[in-house]
Amino acid sequence: MEWLVYIGALISAIGLFGIVWTITKVASARRAKLEDAELRARLSRILPINIGALLFSIIGLMMVVVGVLLG
Repeated sequence: MEWLVYIGALISAIGLFGIVWTITKVASARRAKLEDAELRARLSRILPINIGALLFSIIGLMMVVVGVLLG
């Protein structure tokens, strides 16, 4: 089950990259000094990406744990 650990680590790394990307996008949107409505619109477009990246990271970590337990 060693392959499951490596695939899980890759998926988790992709999720972590997505989380860092959304953090930088939110920080740049906050620094832009936008109006409240425009800031909310940008954040509402970023939120699904953030949730998806978090899901990817969780699934990857679960795959790593299952690979370690079965291996």
